[in-house]
Amino acid sequence: MNAAAQQASLSTRDLTIRFGGHVAVNAVTADFYPGTLTVIVGPNGAGKTTYFNLVSGQLAATSGSVHLAGRDVTKLGPAHRTRLGVGRAFQLTNLFPHLSVLENVRLAVQSRAGIGLNMFSVWFGHKAVIERAEHYLERVSMIAKRDVMVGTLPHGDQRKLEVAILLALEPEILMFDEPTAGMSVDEVPVVLDLIHQVKAERNKTVLLVEHKMDVVRSLADRIIVLHNGTLVADGEPREVMQSKIVQEAYLGTPEHV
Repeated sequence: MNAAAQQASLSTRDLTIRFGGHVAVNAVTADFYPGTLTVIVGPNGAGKTTYFNLVSGQLAATSGSVHLAGRDVTKLGPAHRTRLGVGRAFQLTNLFPHLSVLENVRLAVQSRAGIGLNMFSVWFGHKAVIERAEHYLERVSMIAKRDVMVGTLPHGDQRKLEVAILLALEPEILMFDEPTAGMSVDEVPVVLDLIHQVKAERNKTVLLVEHKMDVVRSLADRIIVLHNGTLVADGEPREVMQSKIVQEAYLGTPEHV
């Protein structure tokens, strides 16, 4: 791990959330570093998405803390954490259905540039930001659908658009919650190639929740396993995936891993 060489870009310390008597995430402590792609796995109900929600600020922790580059952000909301460099692609798409594909991405580009939404800035955004928005649409192979209303897009295209928006925000920490869920076989490579490209740049911290083991194998530098909200394994992919208890209880039987 890079701990000796650099500060963690993201850390959680004893991060916990309870819903009534149920502990959904139980005292999870982990550090994440630039240049590393970590895949979080575990059975349904293990707490993976809830952990993501705690990191990105969608949920408030019952106890424990979240740190960005050493700064305690536990009390900050999701918008503030986004401004500090946390980018999140949701398992369920979070788009503006009554705007066009291009307008959705342009809003993200304008947000990243700090441009407001008054009449002058919208005109300026159209003049200065439009090419940047088109660049991200090209990266997800959606430039041909730039003028389509998002609400009419099939689910797979909405997922690709969501990735374009995430990239347009240029975060330091990118969080993908099952990014290929609901996509056709033909659409999946576009998103996986993009994640590979981000990983190859080696300057971003990437967290990925994923069930598909072929995706895990192809992308992971590190695997974290959650079970009943508790971190039960954390290490290099080969080490974690060859663990008998992990194969049987969390990743499936050995012949399927």
